[in-house]
Amino acid sequence: MTAPAPPHSQPARATFAGWLGTAIEYYDFAIYGSAASVLFTRIFFPAADPVVGTLVSLSSFGVGYVARPLGGLLFGHLGDRVGRKSILVITLTMMGLSTVLIGLLPGYSAIGIAAPILLVILRIVQGISLGGEYSGAALMTVEHAGRGRRGFFSGLMNTGTAAGMILANVIFLLITRLPEDQLLSWGWRIPFLFSALLVGVGLLIRLTLRESPEFAEVKDEGEVRKLPLLEVLQACGGRVLLVTLGTVGAGIVFTMATVFSLTYGKSELGLSTSGMLGVLLPAALVIMVVIPVYGRLSDRIGERPLFLAGAASMIGLPFVWFALLNTGNYGLMVLGFALLFAGYSANYAVFPVFFSQVFPISLRFSGMSIGFTVGTIAGNAFAPTIGAALLDSTGGWVLIAVYMAGAALISLVAGCFLREDAPVRESIARPEVAAG
Repeated sequence: MTAPAPPHSQPARATFAGWLGTAIEYYDFAIYGSAASVLFTRIFFPAADPVVGTLVSLSSFGVGYVARPLGGLLFGHLGDRVGRKSILVITLTMMGLSTVLIGLLPGYSAIGIAAPILLVILRIVQGISLGGEYSGAALMTVEHAGRGRRGFFSGLMNTGTAAGMILANVIFLLITRLPEDQLLSWGWRIPFLFSALLVGVGLLIRLTLRESPEFAEVKDEGEVRKLPLLEVLQACGGRVLLVTLGTVGAGIVFTMATVFSLTYGKSELGLSTSGMLGVLLPAALVIMVVIPVYGRLSDRIGERPLFLAGAASMIGLPFVWFALLNTGNYGLMVLGFALLFAGYSANYAVFPVFFSQVFPISLRFSGMSIGFTVGTIAGNAFAPTIGAALLDSTGGWVLIAVYMAGAALISLVAGCFLREDAPVRESIARPEVAAG
């Protein structure tokens, strides 16, 4: 067994482990989203009308998010019962295996209807594992970091979002240069199989971690809850709902910018996938730069003001983004993405600290997992499908921007009511504490 690292190195290791897990999560997210947007219609859903096929393919992207609450319930409960570390090893293994198996899956032409069915099943397994991944990684980072550094470490962890997305799209950009017959036969599999390398590194890092010190203290004091899922809903149900609503704005904005934009660029702007990625990827570097800055700022002024400022900015920025996108000018298009990502980053940077600290330690994994995973259904899951349907029905982008702005408004209102310093109801009685 790998020996745990010295205690003084644990905050950095926990942050890197969380960063790598988040990077892998969003790598898988971006790879699947890109493939569903431009390739899977022909590989797994070729029998459908082109428009219908695109909608069905993008819906398979959303299925993984629908499965997340199951993972959130399961791993949230186990994370509050047995600890954070072991759950993160399990979720990363599940996530990696399901992604690699997608890369090995025969297409519709080889096994017929079994191909899309197996694809959806693997997407569901992927979604279940993701249900506990982000919350667990966030808690390990936050609970290992000392007071006054949580925002910065959490911000560093959250740059994994952009790192995974950039890596995925660089690889996707490279494979799309292959001749079409090679791309559709074996080239599309490369990004999925590459995930195995990332998961292997992630597991090595996670096995060297100690358990979260805050959870270890709860365990030592005999405060581990017997039924954390039920208790968090009884004592903190309102906060779970607010976390859910607080998640949707950033989720929809990010998904529309990184997944739907590929479809929009192809159908409305006449850009190839590689052309659109050439606009998206440079702008995504903004996330890598500004999220740690926002995280450090949150250590000084608090997480809530930044969360609210980011949500407020995302109400207006979708209109600016589309307006700049439609100019067709490369520099202005990059600027549109950069502005949208800057507003998104202010909101997303503080998710780990802001959302985790509204729950007591003994119920934190359950509360955050339920709220965050349900929020991803309302936010990320079907945003590309909704965007494609709105575009097909209206022929324009205005209602799509309204949809994105409305989601940001919901998150803004939720953030106004969600306070990390609110006292927890004393209905979490000691008789409900697990024995031993």
